[in-house]
Amino acid sequence: MCRNIHVLHNFEPAATDDEVHAAALQYVRKISGSTHPSKANEEAFERAVHEIAHISRHLLEDLVSTAPPKNREVEADKAKARAQKRFAAA
Repeated sequence: MCRNIHVLHNFEPAATDDEVHAAALQYVRKISGSTHPSKANEEAFERAVHEIAHISRHLLEDLVSTAPPKNREVEADKAKARAQKRFAAA
């Protein structure tokens, strides 16, 4: 799947509308194979982004977790450490 789509569930504070929209945009770009749709496809592309963001927001609101909420800074540090380890081995 697209590496630019990040986990948005169980963060404090909750994912913003901008984060949900960005994930939806990346998803639509990935499955359509296009980062910039043609004029003929622009309306369908934007509608898909809007609808996926909408349903994703509902999903995030409905999910429950017994785990404590994650911290964005801590998760970002973990991701950086994984990337350093992965690219150092190359």
